Amino acid sequence: MAGGSMASSGGPSNSYSGGMTFYVFWTILIASCGGLIFGYDIGISGGVTAMHPFLRKFFPSVYRKEIGVQSTNQYCTFNSETLTFFTSSLYIAALVACFIAATITRRFGRKISMIVGGLLFLVGAGLNGVAFNVAMLYIGRIFLGIGVGFANQSVPLYLSEMAPCKHRGRLNVLFQLMITIGILVANLVNYASDKIKAGWGWRLSLALAAVPALIVCVGALFLPDTPNCLIDREKPEEAKATLKRIRGTDDVDEEYNDLVLASKASKLVTSPWIKIRERKYRPHVIMAVLIPALQQLTGINVVMFYAPVLFKTLGFGNNASLASAVITGGVNVAATFVSVALVDKKGRRFLLIEGALQMFVFQVIVGSLIWAKFGTSGVAVVSQPYAIGVVFCICCFVAGFAWSWGPLGWLVPSEIFPLEIRSAAQSITVAVNMAFTFIIAQVFLWLLCNAKFGLFYVFAFFTLVMAGFVYFLLPETKGVPIEEMWIVWKKHKVWGKYIPDDVIEMGQIKKPAEP
Repeated sequence: MAGGSMASSGGPSNSYSGGMTFYVFWTILIASCGGLIFGYDIGISGGVTAMHPFLRKFFPSVYRKEIGVQSTNQYCTFNSETLTFFTSSLYIAALVACFIAATITRRFGRKISMIVGGLLFLVGAGLNGVAFNVAMLYIGRIFLGIGVGFANQSVPLYLSEMAPCKHRGRLNVLFQLMITIGILVANLVNYASDKIKAGWGWRLSLALAAVPALIVCVGALFLPDTPNCLIDREKPEEAKATLKRIRGTDDVDEEYNDLVLASKASKLVTSPWIKIRERKYRPHVIMAVLIPALQQLTGINVVMFYAPVLFKTLGFGNNASLASAVITGGVNVAATFVSVALVDKKGRRFLLIEGALQMFVFQVIVGSLIWAKFGTSGVAVVSQPYAIGVVFCICCFVAGFAWSWGPLGWLVPSEIFPLEIRSAAQSITVAVNMAFTFIIAQVFLWLLCNAKFGLFYVFAFFTLVMAGFVYFLLPETKGVPIEEMWIVWKKHKVWGKYIPDDVIEMGQIKKPAEP
């Protein structure tokens, strides 16, 4: 394979002392709760937009179509730019916020960024919960988006820097696990709050976003900064003490010295945004763009934050659509544990390729099932066995994403960037992710109305592109210390030409041992 594992070519030079400790697991578990706010929002928005009282108050034209007053074409029932902007506006705010977060993360640490993100998300939850007009909804969504931008920028970096390299994959996947738990909890909340007869259940759903925000804020207060961050901020003794504690051994000199070298190289960089344009960072920038872009082009967020709307479009009743969303949310959580178990055994490439091919198969099947039932007219009655078949196929699609591109779409970018450009590159990753999430969220219902079942074939095409991208261009990073990741790129058949030989002499990595 063009991007094969390093194990066959000498591998990285270091195998640091120490391993998994309860302390490092506990800190990573708390930090990964930053994924809860992102996941809760993904799950809650689609369910709320399927609730009649919410639609009747804020989007009456959609409500009239949904109850059959204006339209019978189920493909087009929810096609409304103002409605989709309610969901997608968050991602524009997150896109802008992640660049601000990059500076704060670099200067003040990952921990501060998490706290700021949690507080801003808390404000947004409050505004949405008490909203009395569409403007308040949008302002609340902007605050939520800024919070998500800060959390998504800082948490993956924190996890990758704290985790021992041998366990970095499974520990970093905890971020995606928390996203899936957030989605599942949101689906359960929507299912329960929709049963409130007084019609204010949607307020409860939106306001309860304050709970994961509080978890992030309070939890982050008790977290240590990463050794990388402490060294970068001229706190060497505290950094070494933290490294000893999280590795469970006093024999940390080798890893500590590598971190110091990386920090010195980082401090020579006055502007990471200028530095990142250099040729040797070309592979990193390409990955920072393509990985999150392809992650969103799977169509996963169509399923996750529009699940109730999608199921209602397919003819499910209100309760049935929310219940089906709960089922897919449960599958999402369960399948993420597969990634936790396999990512450091099978490697990143195996899971990414297998997941892409699995998603391709079931996207094609779902599109074909919708074609067979609804054709181009969008008018049909869905039987129970048929509905069960659709839900099953969507669950298989979700499972393929949940153990591959879901967690690894955050893990791989967070572990491949050198320290001197890490915050800037992670901001690019988050910005691209949010940009594509916004675009897909904003145009999905319009595309569903116009492209109909063919939309699922479009997403299926991109999953094939993803499999080829990983096979030819993505190197295996399993078990490679972050500060030695240069070796992976230097040995890759495609990317090696971009990495100069003198990168070793410049002190950015230690010279690899001769194979």
